[in-house]
Amino acid sequence: MVGLGRLGGMDTDVLIAGAGPVGLFLAGELALAGCSVVVLEKAECAESPLKVLPFGIRGLSSSTVEALERRGLFEALQLHKRMRNPFGDGASTQAGHFAGIPFHYGDIDRAQWPFRLSGATPVHALAEMAELEAMLEQRALSLGVVIRRGLALECVEQDADAVLVRAGGQSFAAPWLVGCDGARSAVRKQCGFAFEGTEPEFTGYTVKVEFADPALLPPGRNVTRAGMYFQSQPGYVAMQDFDGGAFHHSGAPLTLEHVQQVLRRLSGTEVTLTALHVATTWTDRARQVTQYRHGRVLLAGDAAHIHSPLGGQGLNLGIGDAMNLGWKLAATIHGQAPHGLLDTYHAERHPVGAQVLDWSRAQVMLMKPEALPLHAIFRDLMKTRDAATYVAGRVWGVQTRYDLGDPHPLVGRSVPDFEFEDEMTLATLLRDGQGLLLDLGADVTLPGVRHVAASVKNTLGLSALLIRPDGIVAWVADGAPDCSSLHQAAVRWFKV
Repeated sequence: MVGLGRLGGMDTDVLIAGAGPVGLFLAGELALAGCSVVVLEKAECAESPLKVLPFGIRGLSSSTVEALERRGLFEALQLHKRMRNPFGDGASTQAGHFAGIPFHYGDIDRAQWPFRLSGATPVHALAEMAELEAMLEQRALSLGVVIRRGLALECVEQDADAVLVRAGGQSFAAPWLVGCDGARSAVRKQCGFAFEGTEPEFTGYTVKVEFADPALLPPGRNVTRAGMYFQSQPGYVAMQDFDGGAFHHSGAPLTLEHVQQVLRRLSGTEVTLTALHVATTWTDRARQVTQYRHGRVLLAGDAAHIHSPLGGQGLNLGIGDAMNLGWKLAATIHGQAPHGLLDTYHAERHPVGAQVLDWSRAQVMLMKPEALPLHAIFRDLMKTRDAATYVAGRVWGVQTRYDLGDPHPLVGRSVPDFEFEDEMTLATLLRDGQGLLLDLGADVTLPGVRHVAASVKNTLGLSALLIRPDGIVAWVADGAPDCSSLHQAAVRWFKV
């Protein structure tokens, strides 16, 4: 490989491109497992007005909340403690939306989620991007991760043994590179990943403005015959203009006059803007790489998949990628991975990403002006218990399950957060990033895997579970354990 001899060896176990939440969380996961990590970030500074409230607000799904809790990080976030659902949390209040159509707490049948224990971590929570990134950066640094800012990636080369990266005029070498560098990923482009999908239907706008007459523009989310606009707080507006993404890709300046023109057309009002403070555009372009790994280069987060922010699933999808990849890549680096372990990253996460992209596309189709009659039908359906529960399960990630080839309904799902008699929960046992065999009375052990025999307040009728480092159930016993199937599962996920 060009340059490796000149560098005299490897600089680190893993290079990560991108210091956003996905790159930082992944860096922490790898460092927790004893890997050396260098993060390369093109931006000189992490601060941005789009990362702080109200534009920086993000909804964390159940899988993200669980991932943070299992690493002892969720409690460090403060926004969810002081700012819960802005619509309230009663039975008749909004719990989320699909294509701008709200679903309500009182219509959700939680009995359809039999493996969620009462008192478990929240199914969703609010977070601020700036606070989340700062917390993840602090964690990464405390574990020894090196973060280098102001280094834009220029070139990537790889051979059978290593990857050479040139960024900001400097060279770095490592056995592995993970691109977490966002929707315009330089890693993805440099390494030739196929990026397939669909082109945009709209230009989205995120703006902070001042109105001559604020009363003209109603608050909340409004779907009209021209598009959609959403005013979360006075002057903070998001819009969707179904122009096929033309304005976003035109390169035209984003002026007060243009924003006012679009907002007037979408809202059907003569609203007048007196100031434009923040403005950015985006689209619903939906694409995904066909493979999450190319040799010694892997992708995670928006580098691997892009879609509209409808439903707020992008951040959650990326954190899920990092949680899935971290322990597998670490085990590979340490020579502790069973054959094919790293390949399961693509096998498990690509279908989840494809599902989210289709979920996003479905919402866009339903919000198009010509779909308003269908939109009205969906509004009626969303008031039914089954529809609200289904949508909530998808939006909150409760229904996510990997196909691990075992028909038991819990295998491939997030492990229930069992509460032990001493009030400790299972999440606490996963904070070291190690998997375990949880023995709830089956009297079974497994050489090479941590064994925890415990009494829990509610076993859910289970006697033993094999739990991966990412908190996914790999094997379960309802009664007397089948030691043969346990061994087969262990050999697949652990070096036993």
